[in-house]
Amino acid sequence: MLQSTVGRDWSCTDEYEKLVFRMSTPRVVIDNAVCSTATLVKIDSARRHGILLDAVQVLTDLNLSIQKAYISSDGKWFMDVFHVTDQNGSKLTDESVLRYIEQSLGSIQIGRTDHPNGLTALELTGTDRVGLLSEVFAVLAHLQCDVVDAKVWTHNGRIASLIFVKDCNSGSPIEDAQKIDRIEARLRNVLKGDNDIRSARTSVSMAVMHTERRLHQMMFADRDYERAPIFKCNFDTPVVTVQNWAERGYSVVNVQCKDRIKLLFDVVCNLTDMEYVVFHATINTTGDQAYLEFYIRHKDGTPISSEPERQRVIQCLEAAVERRASEGLRLELCTEDKQGLLAEVMRTFRENGLNVRRAEISTLEDQTANIFYVTDAVGNPADPKIIESVREKIGLNKLRVKELPLIRHQKADREDQTYGVGGTVLLSIGSLVRRNLYNLGLIKSCS
Repeated sequence: MLQSTVGRDWSCTDEYEKLVFRMSTPRVVIDNAVCSTATLVKIDSARRHGILLDAVQVLTDLNLSIQKAYISSDGKWFMDVFHVTDQNGSKLTDESVLRYIEQSLGSIQIGRTDHPNGLTALELTGTDRVGLLSEVFAVLAHLQCDVVDAKVWTHNGRIASLIFVKDCNSGSPIEDAQKIDRIEARLRNVLKGDNDIRSARTSVSMAVMHTERRLHQMMFADRDYERAPIFKCNFDTPVVTVQNWAERGYSVVNVQCKDRIKLLFDVVCNLTDMEYVVFHATINTTGDQAYLEFYIRHKDGTPISSEPERQRVIQCLEAAVERRASEGLRLELCTEDKQGLLAEVMRTFRENGLNVRRAEISTLEDQTANIFYVTDAVGNPADPKIIESVREKIGLNKLRVKELPLIRHQKADREDQTYGVGGTVLLSIGSLVRRNLYNLGLIKSCS
């Protein structure tokens, strides 16, 4: 059992200072003995708006699965218990991971940001269309921008992307005002296309908050939840209900949907950004289904007060769940990085009628590890013959087709499979966790 109130020298501290420090510093207990199937992570802390999101973010940034959670923050105190496993459904035993969780949760009162150091962040939103990312990455390659990391989400015909770049020649952040203006203008023209004159948006900054939280905010600001899909959807719509509990002054939100990694983060992120406070919550998973119940109020202490507001909460939470729903075939590209690589890959996708529904792009040292979810041009499953043709053009040993990651209760006795030539899994759970620790600066090597 690990227990922490963050390291501190108490020898020269009076009793009052000790009391103030202990009241303002989260108490974290990590227990592997109580539950036979999961690691328990317990947090006690003074309550502030957004602290639940920060706690969940620590766990989901490591791609941990939250099997159950019990949340209570009535009054001025915040108490949570999370039952977590790795993606194999096993308890957490890696001491570096346990130590990172303990230290990170012990400092969440300070607040957290997450952005790659020394990079320029490009934010893009607009109307999704087949081949759009091919044009975006071609423009960046032409303007001598090296893409180091990126995440792309699409939902209801809209696209949001956060792309981190550096100058190809100097390897430094792009700070020249004229070059930044050129990048913004070129990308805005690409996003506008022929029919998105008003809603296409681009911006450039040197630092951003947590990438996935920012993507939710960009989609929310773009009002994707009000729009109708333009591509065929192949996922089950989440069931969201909102009712008021007048006697207690709460609004009760229930979400039922297919379980997946980062589901709790996505829901809590949107509740937080809509300025609701979660006072109590219960999260449970059964089979491949997740059941989430939240007791919420506005920041001023009042519940949801009108039918239009209730409908808006339902729409926004449905969108929050759907944005990360894995549509399409998962392609994993692992190869040596080179200038213009993404532009070449995306052009090959476009020329073969493949539409990228979601993408995660990362570079570690001189190697790229990219994930793409693709469908055909209208949202149907991609033709296996086309996929094999694309793999042959890019490289059979570089681009692999992989089934979607299975959560513990979905794995059963199935073994990991890879479609086509070569059966090597791109990332094991261990290397995935180590990559996250590497990105957070906690270890020097991801190997």
